[in-house]
Parts: sequence; C-alpha cells; structure tokens
Amino acid sequence: MINEDRVAAGEGFPTHSHRDMEIITYILEGALEHKDSLGTGSVIRPGDGQRMSAGRGIRHSEMNPSPTEAARLLQIWIMPDRAGHEPSYEQKAFPDEEKRGKLRLVAGPDGKDGSVTIHQDARLYVSLLTPEQEVTHALAKGRYAWLQVAKGAVELNGKALKQGDGAAVSDEQKLTIKGTENAEVLLFDLA
Repeated sequence: MINEDRVAAGEGFPTHSHRDMEIITYILEGALEHKDSLGTGSVIRPGDGQRMSAGRGIRHSEMNPSPTEAARLLQIWIMPDRAGHEPSYEQKAFPDEEKRGKLRLVAGPDGKDGSVTIHQDARLYVSLLTPEQEVTHALAKGRYAWLQVAKGAVELNGKALKQGDGAAVSDEQKLTIKGTENAEVLLFDLA
C-alpha cells in the first residue's frame, strides 16, 4: 500500500498501534516528527528513508513539527516475510546527489549499499530526473515492479505518467524511466 499524505502545520497522527508490517515513510516536502514505544524519536526530512518494522507490536505517533509549513509524504506498507519480528526502527539520509539521474536503493532485505533493511524480498529505489534524462532497471525473470511518480512526469517504457500515477509492471525484463518534466519517482522491485 502507498498512501500520499498531507499533514498541516502542527497537526499529525496521535499515538496508535501497528503489528506485523514494514512501514516506510518518505518525505517529499516539510518534515515529520516520529516517536515510538521503543524510545525512538526523530525528525524525518525530504531525502530521508525511514523504516519501522512493527513486528510483534509497536505504538507510535507522527506530527508535523512546523508551526507554518505543511508536510507531504508517502507512507508505504509492505507485508513482512513472516509474523512476529522484533519491532525496530531505522532512518538514513539519502542526499539528492545520490538520486539525481540514477536509481538509488533506499530500502531492501539486506541493507545493501547503505539502504534501510526491511523484512521482505522487495527493493525500493528513488530517482530524481530532469527532462530527457533516463534511468534503466533490469527486472529479473519472475519479478514484478511498481513505479510511483511522486513529483513531475515521466515515461515508463514509453508510457506517459504524471504526479500521483502508479504503474504495475510484469513480464518485462528492462524498465526505462525517462523524465518529461523534473520528476521524483519510487521504483519497487518485488518478488
């Protein structure tokens, strides 16, 4: 599941519970303050990859700490590989330079390339593209993909997509993502 949320200044989601879910928060604009029952407290900003494994159960809140600026984010929920993991939290910064004109791995099952670790055979890449700039991704046989356009507009294997669009991909070996406007995209490589 991918939710695009807008959180008004000073507003947010009060303390609530989750279990057996991998939750990735990706901030597009503004900031979000996270607090949880593990004692974790942090502010998530654009470019950060934040992962919370709810596991056997966790309580958390998310609030916009700004008194004036709204926040816009994508919150991604992925089913874990099994129930009952130990709850955990991880957050890392992924600077724009690492995403500009390339696919930057931000979440995966093994922490490869400094990504945050999720309990599932899934990989999340992020890319920032200018018009006419393109990136490619090889999709292994039997795998699927989902492309989410967070900002701007792109073409995926020649098909036009704009902000807010998502595309499910199967039976493709190569994905070509080309910017038609300045764009920010999230690409999921899925089992």
